[in-house]
Amino acid sequence: MPRVVPSQVVTLIDKLFPFTSTQEDTPLARTTLDHNYSNSLAAIVELADQIPPELIALEGENYTAYVSSLAAIRTTIITWQTRGGVQPLSTIQGFGNLNPVTLLRRNLKLCPDEFPALSTATLSFISDADLRDNLRIDISTSNQALSNGEWKASTVLAGATVEALLLWALKQRPPTDTTNAVKTLLSNQTLNANPGADLEKWTLHPLIEVAKELNIIQSSTATQVRLAKDFRNLIHPGKAIRLGQICDRGTALSAVAAIEHVLRDLSR
Repeated sequence: MPRVVPSQVVTLIDKLFPFTSTQEDTPLARTTLDHNYSNSLAAIVELADQIPPELIALEGENYTAYVSSLAAIRTTIITWQTRGGVQPLSTIQGFGNLNPVTLLRRNLKLCPDEFPALSTATLSFISDADLRDNLRIDISTSNQALSNGEWKASTVLAGATVEALLLWALKQRPPTDTTNAVKTLLSNQTLNANPGADLEKWTLHPLIEVAKELNIIQSSTATQVRLAKDFRNLIHPGKAIRLGQICDRGTALSAVAAIEHVLRDLSR
């Protein structure tokens, strides 16, 4: 089943009931809907019910309004089906003059289309709230893609997340630490070339090896992440053809496992 997000429901509401995008909360702007709109309202409720709970990021009055608007629409449809179209859908007592469909739309507009699943690691070791939230969304999305059998999406996104985590970790260390680690890795030929002073321009390979050299990640983690590095490169069609490899459940599992290994080490 396709993943339904709040913006999809808003788009449907705008298509079926255009007035909801501009309705004002005044007595003169009150709008009623009768039983002829039953099928359209049922479609909205059906789609809204498929939104994952974690995307309904509402609190207080907004959440109350969201639940009340859905309940009002659902109850009215049932009434029309059992008693005939005698009761129009107009307003909800205590929520002003807005039609429940407008109220539903307004609150869905406040909800994100992406949000990490509740089971996603908190990443409390990262103080930057924006970075932490973005990484949590990426981790959640890569796991969701794995569950949905979207092997390439899961593989590539997990690899990119590992890269972002290692980049963050190296940035927490003094520049002299990374410089000395690079020198060591060049001398033992683990690295073939100096990646430069700008960590932002590093590829995943030096990020892995320097992180291991500095004991940011364990040897077992480095081994797992190297697999993720190789699989992530399969996003490039030419490389995939040359290697004769494709993204599959195995590559996705390996890449997602790499995230877990890195998170374990960074949380120590």
